[in-house]
Order: sequence, then C-alpha cells, then structure tokens
Amino acid sequence: MKALILVGGFGTRLRPLTLSVPKPLVDFANKPMILHQIEALKAIGVSEVVLAINYQPEIMLNFLKGFEAKLGIKITCSQETEPLGTAGPLALARDKLLDDSGEPFFVLNSDVISEYPLKEMIQFHKAHGGEASIMVTKVDEPSKYGVVIMEESTGQVEKFVEKPKIFVGNKINAGIYLLNPSVLDRIQLRPTSIEKEVFPKIAAEKQLFAMVLPGFWMDIGQPRDYITGLRLYLDSIRKKSSEKLATGPHIVGNVLVDETAKIGEGCLIGPDVAIGPGCVVESGVRLSRCTVMRGVRIKKHACISSSIIGWHSTVGQWARVENMTILGEDVHVGDEIYSNGGVVLPHKEIKSSILKPEIVM
Repeated sequence: MKALILVGGFGTRLRPLTLSVPKPLVDFANKPMILHQIEALKAIGVSEVVLAINYQPEIMLNFLKGFEAKLGIKITCSQETEPLGTAGPLALARDKLLDDSGEPFFVLNSDVISEYPLKEMIQFHKAHGGEASIMVTKVDEPSKYGVVIMEESTGQVEKFVEKPKIFVGNKINAGIYLLNPSVLDRIQLRPTSIEKEVFPKIAAEKQLFAMVLPGFWMDIGQPRDYITGLRLYLDSIRKKSSEKLATGPHIVGNVLVDETAKIGEGCLIGPDVAIGPGCVVESGVRLSRCTVMRGVRIKKHACISSSIIGWHSTVGQWARVENMTILGEDVHVGDEIYSNGGVVLPHKEIKSSILKPEIVM
C-alpha cells in the first residue's frame, strides 16, 4: 500500500519554530510531527510514503533519508511549483500513487495527531465497498469547522456543511482518508480542494463513507492546539504504554523525558511535559504543560508553563516563562526575566521582561 501526506506550505502559524525547520519536522513529543504518521503507516504495511510539498523539499528529504533505512519504508517527494490546495497534490502525485495492484491509498494531513486506527480503517473501507473513506472526529465547537452529515448506522456521508451557524452535527473531517485509485480520475491538476470540490461529488453518488475516529484528535498546527495535543497524546500513552512515561517523586502526571536528558535535584515536572534529547534541567526547576526541545538548558529555579522552548535555547535562573511563550531556536532568556506570551525569533538574547504577549524580532 501507498500513502500521501499533505505537507503543504510555510507553517506560518507555528513560527518562530518553522523558521528553523519545515513544519513537519518540528518536534512533537520528542520526535518530528511527521514521524508519528510515517511510523503508524509503516506499522500497518504501507511500503511507500509520498510527501506533497511546496517548500524546502531538500531539507525534508535529507532529514527523512535516515528514517527510510531505519523504518524500512520508501519516502519520496512530490513537489508543487504553486500551491495546489488539498486535492491538486493528488493529481500531481498520480503516477507515484498508481500501480497495478488497484489497492486503495491513504491521504493524511500532516498537522493532525491522533491514535491513527489505520488497520480498522482498511477493514471499514473494504466492508462498505464504496470509493472513499474519511475519518471524522467529534468536537465541542463544530461551528469552527466543516461538519460531516452522515447516516449513523452505515457511515454513508450525505453532505458537508461549512462552518454551520446552527447546530447540524458535531462530527468534522479529521484529515485522514483512504481512497480507491478511481478517485484520482475525479481530480484535475489545478489548485483545488478535496473537502469542498471532490468529496461532495463522491457523497452525491453515495460512494463516500465516514468512520468515527476512536480516541483523541488534534490539529497541532498552532501553538495553543500543539500544547493541548501534547496533553491528549501523553494521556493516550498513559493508557496504552505507560512504561514510556517518566516516574519518580519529582514527576506529576504525564511526562515524557528523553533518556539522554539530565534533571537536577528538587525539580517538580508535570503535568503534560516533554523534555527532549540532551536537555539539562538544573535543580529546583518547575515545568508544566510545556515542550522543551533538544539541547535546551533550563537554569536553577526557573519556572515554565504553557510554553514551547525551541532547540538549544537557555532559560536563566529564577526566570518565569508562561502564557504561550514560544522561544525559537537558540534563544537565551536572562536570569530573573519574566515572559508573558512572548514569541521570540531565533538567535535572540532576552535581557528585559516581556510583560504582555508580543513578537520579539
């Protein structure tokens, strides 16, 4: 089987992290976002993953070459010269996705983190015999999304309602699809939307079926949702393989610590924290609801909450970093500095406090 991952563009919503690497390579729970998906695809027997990308394909491919051998899966790029929306990339990658097998292929949105029940999805697809399957997830605020109206017992999709003003349902498109090769005949090579142009036509022919995603789902393409996604992801690890989480008197709730990280005396860490490779957390540090990426140093008695600390940054002694502060790569926060929602671009030194959310160039 094959799979296409829609990588797309610049990742502006996750700046300043995406100023250093393309968005799919931004770490989430101590590994690049896209690796969560590639590993899930490999686990159910996908042999080739095509990345649909229009920005920095060299960086992506160079990085993923190492994982190709490690995971034993072929990874190739299909590069757009102009943004082609969510369906155009399928037409562009047509020759890579089609083979003689006639097997369906997966399409995934690279910002989505979930439990990826792909094996169940294959069974569902074969059972209904339609042309396309999509995953849907239940949300509390459906008005922000496109809602999928479906027949509950069979999963057959009737129609889509974009950002409904009145309540029509609470299931939204989760960005994970399984499509028969015939779907490619419906897509022209031009900027086009799979959700707005392709799926409604398939639904009108009663050939589109939706499966409700078990477990959690989050689009982690922006900081607040990234932090929420981390909480949901760690919670799911707790249920499935809790031995991967850190334990000890200084740990509260779900915490993921890379084995090469060093943590000092008298710290209090958690809940919902990921600490990456080579990090040094000195004594008396307090961390909660945050991600600390590779090579970061957090000095004595610093306190960090609801924030993302980018690669190789340092946070000074007694500093306080909170309220969706995002430090890009190689940012150095001085001793006793306070950051309230500062968004700091790479390679900066912060010598005075950031009292209200702002971007520090």
